[in-house]
Amino acid sequence: MVVVAKIKALAGQEAEMKTALLEIIPKVKQEPGTLVYSLHQDQNDPAVFLFYEKYADMEALVAHSSTPYFKQLFKNIKSLMDGAPEITMYTELAGINADISADISAGI
Repeated sequence: MVVVAKIKALAGQEAEMKTALLEIIPKVKQEPGTLVYSLHQDQNDPAVFLFYEKYADMEALVAHSSTPYFKQLFKNIKSLMDGAPEITMYTELAGINADISADISAGI
């Protein structure tokens, strides 16, 4: 199960939004059913952030969404968001997966 979540920051709130979103990554890393949780920032519009998320199954997604730190994140960023997040769910059909031994943590 793949989830793509797109969040837009209000003008002038990009740095604060980035900091808040980055803070959840180490916490999510501990979730056994979360396979990929990758944060991106739009190269053309730095107010736009995108999470690419991959879960073992629906139960893992529900577990992630139910954690206290996930709920707290949305309380923290509510005043920073320009509109509601766009959430889209996908079924993975095919792909490649490089074996990466180290976390990518640009900007942390």
